[in-house]
Amino acid sequence: MTRTVPTIRRLFGAGDLTAAQVVRLVMWPLAVITALDMVFDKALRGSVTDDFKPVYAAVRAFLEQQPVYTAELSSVDPHYLYPPGGTLLLAPLGLLGESAGRTMFLLLNAAAAVLAVYLLLRMFGYTQRSVLAPICYFALFASEALINTLTFGNINGLIFLAEVVFLALVLARRDIPAGLVLGLTIAIKPILAPLLLIPAVRKQWSTVVVAGVVPVAATAIAWPFSVDPDTYFVHNLPYSLSVRDYFNSSISGFGAYYDIAPTVTLMVRALVAAMVAVSLWLLYRYCRHDELFFVVTMTGVLLTGEFALSSLGQQYYSLFLFPFLLAVVQKRSVLRNWPAWLAIFGFATYDKWLLFRWPAFGRDLEYSRAPFGWTLLLIVVFCVLGDRYLSARRENRLALGIDPLRLAPDFPTPDRRPITVPADKPSATQAEARPGETHSTESTSAPTSA
Repeated sequence: MTRTVPTIRRLFGAGDLTAAQVVRLVMWPLAVITALDMVFDKALRGSVTDDFKPVYAAVRAFLEQQPVYTAELSSVDPHYLYPPGGTLLLAPLGLLGESAGRTMFLLLNAAAAVLAVYLLLRMFGYTQRSVLAPICYFALFASEALINTLTFGNINGLIFLAEVVFLALVLARRDIPAGLVLGLTIAIKPILAPLLLIPAVRKQWSTVVVAGVVPVAATAIAWPFSVDPDTYFVHNLPYSLSVRDYFNSSISGFGAYYDIAPTVTLMVRALVAAMVAVSLWLLYRYCRHDELFFVVTMTGVLLTGEFALSSLGQQYYSLFLFPFLLAVVQKRSVLRNWPAWLAIFGFATYDKWLLFRWPAFGRDLEYSRAPFGWTLLLIVVFCVLGDRYLSARRENRLALGIDPLRLAPDFPTPDRRPITVPADKPSATQAEARPGETHSTESTSAPTSA
């Protein structure tokens, strides 16, 4: 009894709590209950959109030596578009019944997303005792990206985990495992393929080679076990690369839905592509010495550019931008401004903007918020990096980089060492540093207690 009373007092009494303790006490219950509601109510109940059903039908057909690529692609129902190698990797799902397979699949994706955030926090130098942990889990399970990933029965949760593992391995310069992880995702769903540029510019060539070999090898292994693997390349792949005017939030899909002149759509895409290219060049030229900032920011620019500029962009792809969004805690982040978070609100929230009194206007708002958000985010990155470059050039300090002279500190302070290159193993970018260029040591400095 003597121990119970102090425990209750600490739990419910005013106490001498720090701001971080108050945030944790508030956010952990919200995060846990939101996650439970998301998984055991929304996800298990499912949605009208069922991405799992065509996947299950395809892997069952594969196991039974039946044609896989038989869907009528002119309908608006979800289609099975994974390549033969991906079918082989997903084949174990077909050993279960459809209901049991779907339940296991969504639980695996939910667990993978949680593990991905856990690893991401560790990558940035934060533990589960940090105030960031419950905030990140709450944001994850409240986001449109994870809600629709799970309710639709999609594989994005597992791909998200693979993305975070790949980034951690790249930063640690474990090149072959990094290539293997990225290659497996490309074999199933090549949405992370643009990330090959990151090891390429860091001269981690074995990562690039392995990531390219794995999907080819998976397809070669699957070929003799498939009845119609060639149909994928002549029937499904061209459809995947075409622009459709439904469930498509890319700039091209937006233009097709609203019947915008192709020339105008092409001009907008060209302008956005130019901003992406300039942003990537500025990141590589002036920011690669801060490896964590460089890798996660480049990831965000590459993937956001892909979603906006490719033939197909779906809002729940935004799950893969989580590493970039978490970079807001870094002092060099390009997201410490309100236009960036207006953009993020556009594609990240589960809110529906369909207005009861003005349905036509509300429908336009709902259909345009993801392309608006992705495009605005790219504009923000371009403007922030461009402004930093022009200021540094005007002040004749480009040799020292483009960081502003005064930067707000990381917030909150990391409570452990962020994932980075080992101290006794300098990176290629450090070895190639230009004379007179300074390098930040803050990502590898002794951690301060949070």
